[in-house]
Amino acid sequence: MNITRTTPPRPLDITALFPQLAPWARPATRLHPRSGTPSPHDSSVGGPLLWPAGQPWPYCDKWHEGPISPLLPVAQLYTRDVPLLRPPHRPGGHHDVLQVLWCPFEHPPEYKPPTQLFWRTAADVTDILAAPPEPSETEYDGYLPKPCVLAPEQIIEYPNFLALSGELQQRLSDWSAWREAGVAVDDSYEIAPQEFYMDELSTAPGWKVGGWPPWGLTDPIARFCITCGAAMDPLLTIASEEWNSDQEGWIPYEDQGRASLDDDSAANPPGVQVSDANHLQLYVCSDALGPGHPHTDLIQ
Repeated sequence: MNITRTTPPRPLDITALFPQLAPWARPATRLHPRSGTPSPHDSSVGGPLLWPAGQPWPYCDKWHEGPISPLLPVAQLYTRDVPLLRPPHRPGGHHDVLQVLWCPFEHPPEYKPPTQLFWRTAADVTDILAAPPEPSETEYDGYLPKPCVLAPEQIIEYPNFLALSGELQQRLSDWSAWREAGVAVDDSYEIAPQEFYMDELSTAPGWKVGGWPPWGLTDPIARFCITCGAAMDPLLTIASEEWNSDQEGWIPYEDQGRASLDDDSAANPPGVQVSDANHLQLYVCSDALGPGHPHTDLIQ
């Protein structure tokens, strides 16, 4: 099933108005999960995994309220569909599939579902596990993603307003700077023009690989590898919705008809609700990938 989603162009070229932002441009891949019937050979959210029949299925090994549970498929991403992925290299081969699984129960002290990452080479999997174990229960229905196919789309993002220098924050907050440049910005943003930057020009909502992380619960926090101390890069944003009333400009052309009908399922086909409608961000070490450099995650 081939689907396409197209993000409308941004209302303006932000780097033409504020050239200091140009070095901060960063590519991202919007995944656009949509209801479907993916196979193990497809990139998907909540779909079947290309899991070797001879490899034990992972179970949660940490304490939480509820029964011991098998981990659940969250996403499977092939590098052919998401070129931004940086798979770890191995002697004599190359990983080309990333699989993300989580426990369907929140774990203290952060009270979020812990995740595990698995990289593999698709050509090595000749005998696929036909019937993975299923949990007897989940803490919330939102931790059991509904199967979705993907429509990966490449875009460019800029950092959250709070991650910028004080000088840039001041310029973006200056209504006269927008007006003097002749930019058509709705007068409702006059009190806080930086909100226009955050809503329409910086980070895209929804599931995505790479790009800049969305922030909300906390101010931007740098993440560092616990093994080598290197900065960590955003890997995957697991989202509870692809748009809301403040982000309608990011709604793909193909979904605008359904969105206008206030169809909640259109904004969240996987049905995922992370810790009461937030985002779960996964980060990986910028210098190395592998068991010695574990990923980390953050609720926003």
